[in-house]
Amino acid sequence: MKTILEILHKAGGWRPSLYLKIENQPYMALVIEAVPEPGPLGLPAISVAHYGEQNGDLMRDPEMCFEVIRPLSGAPASLDSYLWRNDYVAIEQWSRRIVDGHYIALPELHARHEWFADMWDTNLRLQGFLRAFTDKSIRG
Repeated sequence: MKTILEILHKAGGWRPSLYLKIENQPYMALVIEAVPEPGPLGLPAISVAHYGEQNGDLMRDPEMCFEVIRPLSGAPASLDSYLWRNDYVAIEQWSRRIVDGHYIALPELHARHEWFADMWDTNLRLQGFLRAFTDKSIRG
């Protein structure tokens, strides 16, 4: 998710009030926002989603949630997926989460989520979302 990380950097990094909305016609708006609760490993998390509308309801198409990993070594931050969902097809998939106080990881599903995230990130870059980001995209 290099494109998303570059957008986050341009926006000043992760913060609890983070809310970015990038308009980039003809594509659906891209929303990047802080998730109020930490991810499965207790790290700060973000949601990345395209939103459409159906019968007056906002629909995620898709949404992915990632933990923001900031290594102590000074290496660049990275994003680690744990949720994929699409409201139009009523699918919600957790590849990592806490259930009854236990960390649960589904490695094969996580690998598919990471593959999708890489493909989506490439598409976001090719569609110009990084270029479309401006200070006006920062809403929170």
